[in-house]
Amino acid sequence: MPTPGQELASIDFESMIGGPLIAVINAQAQSAMTTVNFIKEVGFKKKDTEDTAGGDTGTADPIYVSFKYPKELIPYQPATPGSAGVPGTPAVPAVYETQELKVPILTMLPIPYIRIDLVTIDFNAKINSVEYRKTDTNLKVDASLEANAGWLWGSAKLKVSTAYQRSTQQGSSVNRTYSLAIHVKAVQDEMPSGMEKILSILENAITSKPVPQPA
Repeated sequence: MPTPGQELASIDFESMIGGPLIAVINAQAQSAMTTVNFIKEVGFKKKDTEDTAGGDTGTADPIYVSFKYPKELIPYQPATPGSAGVPGTPAVPAVYETQELKVPILTMLPIPYIRIDLVTIDFNAKINSVEYRKTDTNLKVDASLEANAGWLWGSAKLKVSTAYQRSTQQGSSVNRTYSLAIHVKAVQDEMPSGMEKILSILENAITSKPVPQPA
């Protein structure tokens, strides 16, 4: 008869636990490669030869977003009325200068740093082992009575037949129910120190300068 202990010992726990963990590690590696490709694809100009994540990390120029905006040099001065012999002054419009701002696009976008924070593997096993023994007994009795009677005499005849049958069945049945639930919690990780340094350098590269006016 199988026992629950033997049933559980036959389960390949190494594959059941190791398989999901390997899948989680591969998912984390793919997430890191996706981040690298995102930075190289979005933040830097493409070189003549396409690079893949983990390949050549040679010098590449960052991609800038440039736009123009009016910068106020002299604020608007309202007119002042004259009084007591002092003449008033007319309003002086504000003076603007068109500036061009260049910002590295990598400093404007959220960079995905997905990290798997928690992995929970729930395994439930339900084993029902039943040993049964079934016995059937049949007893059959047939009886018949014949009687004759006359003047000063009589007779009777009784016929009885019996049949006895006994059958026995025995064995065991095992019901197995397994369930495996994997819970994965992923979070946005903190930015690596190296990337923080790169973004700090790019932020210092933000420039704003007057746009040359046409002659």
